[in-house]
Amino acid sequence: MSDVRIHPTALIEDGVRLGRGTSVWDSVHIRHSTTLGEECIVGEKTYIAYGVSIGNRVKINAMVYICNAVTIEDGVMISAGTIFTNDRFPRATTSDLKELRSSEPDEHTLPTLVREGATIGAGSVIGNDLVIGRFAMIGMGSLVTKSVPDFHLALGSPARSVGCVCRCGQMLLRFHENEPANLAEVKCSACELRYEVKDGEVRENL
Repeated sequence: MSDVRIHPTALIEDGVRLGRGTSVWDSVHIRHSTTLGEECIVGEKTYIAYGVSIGNRVKINAMVYICNAVTIEDGVMISAGTIFTNDRFPRATTSDLKELRSSEPDEHTLPTLVREGATIGAGSVIGNDLVIGRFAMIGMGSLVTKSVPDFHLALGSPARSVGCVCRCGQMLLRFHENEPANLAEVKCSACELRYEVKDGEVRENL
């Protein structure tokens, strides 16, 4: 783990792989068998469970909780206080209350995938068995209970798509009364990248 910065109060378990140039700040706990790519930042008091896969140049802010069965691709931003979940039927004990349930993954452990370039706003809660699409943006304080398409802006509780955003993060357009638009071409006012929107599906015009 050459060229990696780890704060002395961080707890990095055996079997964790940290890519070149990654920084881990104070009171972070990263469990075994987790992989982080190159040039990542993990903010203070963040917990990352075992078996999590994180790509390159991912920015994870303070006090984030990332559970098992989460995969995060390159260039993702996860803002402060974000919580991931992975159990559809969470219980502390067996039904007779006489034994703690195992924390190991089982048939009720469901995956979450955050695709490249996506942003998750501060204080969001991310459900399970879903995908947050490429360069999608989740508004702060949102409760995400279903998949979010590429380039969509989703917000609220539960989160709903209200428009779409550019790779650079600027708003491209708002959906009329939350109904997806159809546009042969829309150009970002900030970086001038061009997109096509058809039935709410956003495609890059490269």
